[in-house]
Formats: sequence, C-alpha cells, structure tokens
Amino acid sequence: MSKYKIKSGKGELILKKSKSLVGLRTSSKRDIEKAPYVKKKFLPHLGGFSVVSLNKKDSSLDYKLDEVRKKREITVGTHVYYAEGSNKPMVPTGEIIITFQPEVDVEEQLLVLDEFHLSLVERRSEDQIIARVTKDSKNPIKTAMLLQRSSLVKVAEPDLDMLLDEYDIRLPSDRYFPEEWHLKNDGYIETGNHRTVAGADAKVVDAWNRLGNLGSSKIVVAVIDNGFDIGHPDLKHKVYRPYDLWTRSDRLTQGDPSFTHGTPCASLAIAASDGNGMVGVAPRAKFMPVSGTSYSTRATELMFDYCVRNGADVISCSWGTTNPGYALNSLKEQAISKAARDGRKGKGCVILFAAGNEGLDYVNFYAAHPDVICVGASDSRDKYSNYSNQGMEVSVCAPSNGDWPLLAARANWDPGTTLRGSGVWRYWADGIDRPGLYKHFGGTSGATPIVAGICALMLSANPDLTAREVKDILQQTADKIGPAGEYINGHSRKYGYGRVNADKAVAEAIRRRDGSSGTTAQPPRVEPDITAGKGLFRFAVEKQEPIGYGVQMGVFAEYGNVLIAAEKLQRMFAETIVVNINELNGRTVYKVIVGAFPSRRDASSLLREMKAKGIDGFIKNLKSFGG
Repeated sequence: MSKYKIKSGKGELILKKSKSLVGLRTSSKRDIEKAPYVKKKFLPHLGGFSVVSLNKKDSSLDYKLDEVRKKREITVGTHVYYAEGSNKPMVPTGEIIITFQPEVDVEEQLLVLDEFHLSLVERRSEDQIIARVTKDSKNPIKTAMLLQRSSLVKVAEPDLDMLLDEYDIRLPSDRYFPEEWHLKNDGYIETGNHRTVAGADAKVVDAWNRLGNLGSSKIVVAVIDNGFDIGHPDLKHKVYRPYDLWTRSDRLTQGDPSFTHGTPCASLAIAASDGNGMVGVAPRAKFMPVSGTSYSTRATELMFDYCVRNGADVISCSWGTTNPGYALNSLKEQAISKAARDGRKGKGCVILFAAGNEGLDYVNFYAAHPDVICVGASDSRDKYSNYSNQGMEVSVCAPSNGDWPLLAARANWDPGTTLRGSGVWRYWADGIDRPGLYKHFGGTSGATPIVAGICALMLSANPDLTAREVKDILQQTADKIGPAGEYINGHSRKYGYGRVNADKAVAEAIRRRDGSSGTTAQPPRVEPDITAGKGLFRFAVEKQEPIGYGVQMGVFAEYGNVLIAAEKLQRMFAETIVVNINELNGRTVYKVIVGAFPSRRDASSLLREMKAKGIDGFIKNLKSFGG
C-alpha cells in the first residue's frame, strides 16, 4: 500500500490509503446510504464528506471511486487515509495551507499556484495562503507533497479532517453515587457509604455564598462538543444561539448513539437549578452548544469564530489529541489566539481545554496553546488522578473521578457503558439503576467544564476581567494539593498551580472590580529594523541594476547554502549569479537568480536548459526588486 509523508502541524504524518473507505460529497439531499453504489455509511460528516464503503465487487477501489465520481449527484469523491499507527479515518478537505519561503513575492506565489493548478481561496499573510485543488490538480495529498519539494515553499499542509478524542474516562468498577461532591465535599458520601477527604472540592458552594447568588444570566458559556441533548430537563431552558458545524445551521445533530459526550460536559458547567435533577457550577449562565468537533482547519476557525461573533464569554472544550503528528498548525493556533484576543469586545474569550486522559507526560496539543486554560484532574481526596496528562502547560486541576466519580446529565439516546462480561448496559458503575437522565462521568472531560463554570462565576462578579486576568487569577488562587515537592516555583506538572478554588477566585475578581484602576500597561511600540545591505548585487559583490531577466531557483536563509548553490550553478551554466539580499522580521534572506539577460527569451532558453538538468525555477524580472 502506498505511503505519503506530509507536513502536519509542527510535525509530519505518514498516511496510507484506506483499502475500503472513500469520502463522497453530494449535491443531493437524499441519504447517500441509499445509493446503489454505497455498501455502508460509516460517518455522515467528516470534512464535508460522507465516509462510506462502496459496492465494488471484483473491481479495485480506485476504479470504483473513479466510476462513482462521474455520477451526477457526486460533486467530489476522495480517498480516505489513515495515519501510521492510528485507526482514525482522515479525509482531505481539498484545501492546502501554503507557507512560502521568506521574501517570495506575490508574483512568484501565483506562479506556484498556476504550476500546480490550484485556486487561491484566501490570503492570510504576506507569505501564507490557503489554496484549493481544482479538477486539473492532482489530489490534495500528492499536490502537497509536490509543493513541499518546491524551493519557494516552506510548508505545504493539506487540510485534513478526522474525529477528535473525547476526554471522558472509562467508568471504573468502583462504587458511584449521585451526589455532587465536587461542589462541596464534607468527607463522606452517604449514598455510596464512601469516605472522601473533607474540603477536597472546588469550593463552589462557598463562591455562591460570597456572590450571594448562583451567578449572572448575562454570562454565556459555549461548550464545543458532540451529542447535545438540548431537550434535557437541566439544559432545555438555557440554550442560546446553538450552532452545528455539520448542518451549518442552528439545527443540532442529535440521536446518534456514537455522540453523547457534550451533554454531561455541559451539565457540569451550567445545569439549571430548578429543584430537580442536578445543578451546574454556574446554573444561571446561558448555554451556547456548538456541535461538531473537528480536526479540520476550516472547522476549527469556524467554531471559534462563531463563539466570538455570537457573544460567548467562556468556551469549554473537553477534546483534542496527543498524537504528535496532529499538533496544531499555525492557522489553528491563530484561530484560538484570535478568540482569546478579540472575543468579549476585546477582553478575550476565556478558553479552556482538557489536558487529556492518556496518563502522558505531555498534554493535549490544543490544551498546550498559551492562550488556553489547561485543566487536569484531581480526585475526591485531593490526589492526582493518574490518567490526567502532565506538563508545564497545566494551569490548574479540578475535581473528577479517580477515587469517586462525578454526577452528570446524559443524553436520552446515550446507550451507556457495557459492564465487562455482563452484556448489560449501565449508567452507574455500581450497577444500581437510578431515576432520571443522569450518569456517572469523569476524566479531564469532567474537570474542564467545572472550571469553565467557575470562570463564569468570576465574570459574573467582574465582567471587566480580561481572559488573561481570569487565567492568572485561577492560577494565583488555586490550592496547592499533593506533595510539596511536586511544585517548582509554585507550579506542578501534575496539578498545575493547584486545585482550583472558586471562592478565592471570585473573591479576587471582586477585589479587582472594587479596587483596581482597570488600566493595563500598553506594550512599547517597536520601530521596524533598519538594516544596511539591502538591494540587488552580483555574486561578486558588483552592483547589479534592476533591469533584465533571470531564472530564480531558490530562496535561502543560510548564507552558506547561498555559496554552495552559487558555486554549483556557476559551474553548470557559466552564467552570472545574482543574489537579492533582504530582511524579513530581523532575519536575512537570499534569493538566488541565474543570469541577467536583456530579454525574456534569453532567460527562457536558460530555464529550459536548467530544467533539462533537473533544476527547477522560473523567469524573474529583475525590475521587481526595485532600484
């Protein structure tokens, strides 16, 4: 099976084609599963495609996919891929994020697009664009690989979509109970006859007492996830501006037993206090469900942009990935940074991510973003929950399972968990059925919305806090738990700055509201660097006038590589070597051009000779370098 090595985030992925699955995008609203050429539908929404297997009989998958692509209702058909070592199907969306080498100008960039038959979708910066394959292009994976070999391209990353990990935890066989000890822990859980440690909680009840209420109804908590039961008694009267990335509408995808995770997460943050069921940390806050977690760059941008545009104050995310091949690319990082900077009319959305449950010594790559509050898990005895990922990026930890579980709402279509060997569905680890749409829950998935609810209480107390201030306050007011030796300069890789304390955090928010000036020092303005030596020179350091034509073959950041390339090119073609020296963000860059001809025809002749010897390049008008 063919393997493809591509850039992804800050690393590389080795992809291989699925032997049985393809992605189909249709122009018809009818269910693709009913099409005669579809054997089975596996995923209804992945990068805008339905992932299916085909009725191919004795023909190859490539042949059958080509045949299906000709169907009138099929707008795009693609292979499905797997990353080496993963069983998660991935679909290329058709877009490629291209970052050019420093100082590659717009004319040169457009030549690259023309060469690979790509269309420009969007420009993100001087050196970064988003392009899309066309009917004349090779598939996005092959195109990205070819782009990566171009001397003008720094990184070419095909946008891929896949399902992300959901950070709940497998229910252990311990006894569970339906009391919310994470709000206030008295040291004993009566219904479970279980001893805990008094005070090993998030101090939420104390925070309510300090506020004198259960928080503000003006605060909006967005939960980005899948599987929201917006008809649940504890959620249905709180829903505010819902959005579904799969349907691109306010009509949320519901009823699929594969997706139930969003309901318990949301309930821990904002479940209503109505005398029935359970209560969330910020029960008066509005609930913005954003359904359809996605690895895709476009979807990542859309979900955070939606939250910003529609007034989310807090964004809670209990999902992500710890596979190094799926580290965030620059556009995903920018999407999170933009929300943390521009949300709440410039004060920034407070963004939280779960550290992850793999027990690793590094955290979920989304949670590692510097603008994110990364949440780990502790248990009902104020000890480290050993599934919780560790790292310098952990901000705080919060109560979750490990010794005793959390109580949370469940979707009405949630099938529960099968007890090993029994074949019986259960919602409770002790096997005792309890009334209502509730379940036991845990993991960093449970810890994260608890902290999100605390952030909502802090903003209820002081809505002028910036996102950065909320994070700082949470870290400064957290309680140090666990061995003192775990902390270096106040921080632990396991606990972060400690177990979150809602009461102290709200108290500090109130103090800043009543006592601070509200002014923030502005960073000094940095003037652009002024650097000597800019211009166009012969390689022999003879001034070269910006007239005529040459063949540009590369952009270099290291002067040593310029010497090597110039010596080789001069030896092979016996032509003048011209080097454009410039500077970008304080870093010197070099464009190497072969020849300085009076006419384009002469330069074209050299280009053909160079390509015949395996050296790529393009015609460059030296006038573009200026005088």
